[in-house]
Amino acid sequence: MILGRDINPQNNVYHLGAQIIEVLKSSNQEFFDFLDVYDRLNAREKVSFNLFALSLDWLFLLGIVDNQNGKLVKCF
Repeated sequence: MILGRDINPQNNVYHLGAQIIEVLKSSNQEFFDFLDVYDRLNAREKVSFNLFALSLDWLFLLGIVDNQNGKLVKCF
């Protein structure tokens, strides 16, 4: 099973990926700075930089975000 039985779901890439998507949806920008998204996510809930990067990698693998010239681009 892919989903773990973690007692802290806020530390799960699925949960953090959804939170990152909400951060990206809440803005009408097309390009995002990596650290700006991290700061916006941290304003919603505290997350380590490593978990943020892992969740962002997961979203990249799914094709939800992309990288163009060092900026994040939402693909939805």
